Amino acid sequence: MKAPLHRHASEVAFADTDASGWLHFPNIFRHVEAAEHELLKSRGILVFDRTQGGWPRVKVACDYQRPLQAGERIEVLLAVSRIGGSSITWDFEILNAAGATAAFGCMITVRVDATGRPQRISDAERAALGYPWNP
Repeated sequence: MKAPLHRHASEVAFADTDASGWLHFPNIFRHVEAAEHELLKSRGILVFDRTQGGWPRVKVACDYQRPLQAGERIEVLLAVSRIGGSSITWDFEILNAAGATAAFGCMITVRVDATGRPQRISDAERAALGYPWNP
């Protein structure tokens, strides 16, 4: 990833692994979500509130390149590739301790109100994420 918007250091927990000792495939998204929440909070953007809503995932995809083991240090790189009316497309890359790509992918989240209905991403939220981008 050329210019990540955010970097998040993490470690693969034993609880993230399967019987082989390798990171169980869906648990990669726990690390991506932690990076996303850290970024949103750092930019003053709501993550979740029962009275205001949040950002549920509507699509996720991941390509796995290298296995990761319990105790291994990783870094999550996070970028925004698209902001729609109510959705954000996030690109992510997971690097192992040697800096090699272990996994990469994308996820789409939708800004919803407390009832779960999509709501427009505010101009302030867009600006906090660096939108509009300069080509």
